[in-house]
Amino acid sequence: MIIAQSKLTAQGQISVPAEVRKRLGVGPGSTLEWDEQGDQVVVRRAGRYTSEDVHRVLFPEGAPAKAPADVKEGIRTYIRKRHAHR
Repeated sequence: MIIAQSKLTAQGQISVPAEVRKRLGVGPGSTLEWDEQGDQVVVRRAGRYTSEDVHRVLFPEGAPAKAPADVKEGIRTYIRKRHAHR
Protein backbone atom coordinates (compact mmCIF):
# COMPACT_ATOMS: atom_id res chain seq x y z
CA MET A 1 0.00 0.00 0.00
CA ILE A 2 1.43 3.36 -1.03
CA ILE A 3 1.45 5.95 1.77
CA ALA A 4 2.76 8.89 -0.29
CA GLN A 5 5.04 9.82 -3.17
CA SER A 6 8.03 12.14 -3.51
CA LYS A 7 9.96 13.51 -6.47
CA LEU A 8 13.73 13.47 -6.68
CA THR A 9 15.32 16.88 -7.31
CA ALA A 10 18.20 17.48 -9.71
CA GLN A 11 20.48 17.59 -6.62
CA GLY A 12 19.34 14.08 -5.55
CA GLN A 13 17.15 15.29 -2.68
CA ILE A 14 13.61 14.34 -1.73
CA SER A 15 10.98 15.83 0.55
CA VAL A 16 9.53 13.45 3.12
CA PRO A 17 5.74 13.73 2.90
CA ALA A 18 3.88 14.90 6.02
CA GLU A 19 2.10 11.55 6.44
CA VAL A 20 5.43 9.69 6.43
CA ARG A 21 7.01 12.17 8.88
CA LYS A 22 4.02 11.73 11.16
CA ARG A 23 4.19 7.91 11.05
CA LEU A 24 7.94 7.88 11.67
CA GLY A 25 7.76 10.58 14.34
CA VAL A 26 10.44 12.69 12.68
CA GLY A 27 10.96 16.39 12.18
CA PRO A 28 13.70 18.88 11.36
CA GLY A 29 17.11 17.50 12.26
CA SER A 30 15.95 13.87 12.45
CA THR A 31 18.13 11.21 10.85
CA LEU A 32 16.65 8.58 8.58
CA GLU A 33 18.23 5.24 7.70
CA TRP A 34 17.98 3.62 4.28
CA ASP A 35 18.25 -0.17 4.40
CA GLU A 36 18.28 -2.65 1.54
CA GLN A 37 16.07 -5.68 2.11
CA GLY A 38 16.13 -7.93 -0.93
CA ASP A 39 14.87 -5.93 -3.90
CA GLN A 40 13.37 -3.18 -1.71
CA VAL A 41 14.77 -0.17 0.14
CA VAL A 42 13.28 0.53 3.57
CA VAL A 43 13.43 3.97 5.21
CA ARG A 44 13.18 4.23 9.00
CA ARG A 45 14.00 6.61 11.79
CA ALA A 46 17.61 6.08 12.92
CA GLY A 47 18.58 5.00 16.38
CA ARG A 48 15.72 2.64 17.11
CA TYR A 49 17.67 -0.37 18.28
CA THR A 50 16.87 -2.69 21.14
CA SER A 51 19.48 -3.66 23.68
CA GLU A 52 19.38 -7.12 22.09
CA ASP A 53 20.31 -5.63 18.68
CA VAL A 54 23.27 -3.81 20.24
CA HIS A 55 24.36 -6.94 22.14
CA ARG A 56 24.31 -9.04 18.95
CA VAL A 57 26.56 -6.52 17.18
CA LEU A 58 28.99 -6.17 20.08
CA PHE A 59 29.11 -9.88 20.91
CA PRO A 60 28.41 -11.87 17.71
CA GLU A 61 29.73 -15.08 19.31
CA GLY A 62 27.67 -14.85 22.51
CA ALA A 63 28.16 -13.23 25.88
CA PRO A 64 31.66 -12.13 26.88
CA ALA A 65 33.65 -14.24 29.35
CA LYS A 66 33.76 -11.45 31.96
CA ALA A 67 32.34 -12.17 35.39
CA PRO A 68 29.14 -10.24 36.30
CA ALA A 69 30.98 -8.33 39.06
CA ASP A 70 33.46 -6.99 36.49
CA VAL A 71 30.63 -5.82 34.26
CA LYS A 72 28.83 -4.10 37.16
CA GLU A 73 32.02 -2.34 38.22
CA GLY A 74 32.63 -1.21 34.63
CA ILE A 75 29.14 0.30 34.51
CA ARG A 76 29.67 2.05 37.87
CA THR A 77 32.98 3.52 36.67
CA TYR A 78 31.43 4.75 33.43
CA ILE A 79 28.48 6.38 35.21
CA ARG A 80 30.77 8.07 37.75
CA LYS A 81 32.90 9.54 34.96
CA ARG A 82 29.89 10.55 32.89
CA HIS A 83 28.15 12.33 35.76
CA ALA A 84 31.19 13.76 37.51
CA HIS A 85 30.87 17.40 38.47
CA ARG A 86 33.00 19.57 36.26
